[in-house]
Amino acid sequence: MLSLSYSVRDLSLLRFCSFPSSNTLRSLLPSQMHPTYGRERYSLSPRMMLPSEYPDRVASPERPKWSARAIKTFSMAELEARKLKYPTTGTEALLMGMLTEGTSQAARYLRAHGITLFGVRDETIRLLGKSDMYFFSPEHPPLTEPAQKALDWAVDEKKKSGEVTATHLLLGIWAQKGSAGQQVLAALGFDEKNAAELQETLKEALPMS
Repeated sequence: MLSLSYSVRDLSLLRFCSFPSSNTLRSLLPSQMHPTYGRERYSLSPRMMLPSEYPDRVASPERPKWSARAIKTFSMAELEARKLKYPTTGTEALLMGMLTEGTSQAARYLRAHGITLFGVRDETIRLLGKSDMYFFSPEHPPLTEPAQKALDWAVDEKKKSGEVTATHLLLGIWAQKGSAGQQVLAALGFDEKNAAELQETLKEALPMS
């Protein structure tokens, strides 16, 4: 039976399968940045291994696995960033990717509380503005620094055992105070009470020792 979890190394191969191309744009010059993205700093290093934590932070035996839904969430986040012609994959794109994937516990929770893909997309445009119609996003828009920190938060939360899930990603986004994704969530009614409820679901999902 095929396992639905993948190592960080496996994810690099999965990304190439998702968006095959021989011309991958790996970074952008500062002059190419969308002006409304000035609120966030950028992580412009090539993103060939995603999602990932900083490699020197987790020893090999503790390397986390990502659920299939979390992997698809990330792939859809890149696609959403490209649809909006944004030069980077930010926390707001991770949020849209989560809702585009649609089947994770996190996505179902958001919809149950009135937070939809269209609502997030509209709030993102209101917050960050529209990109120039002649701008073309790179094939793999690089992560903003808050988005990378959201992934790292998810890994740190679940690095000892089990899989990193979309719920971990959602809580990681919420933990990046002031980031675009966190602001969008707050504007749409998500608050600390919701975060605490989701945190409880993660505790309930821990394996019995």
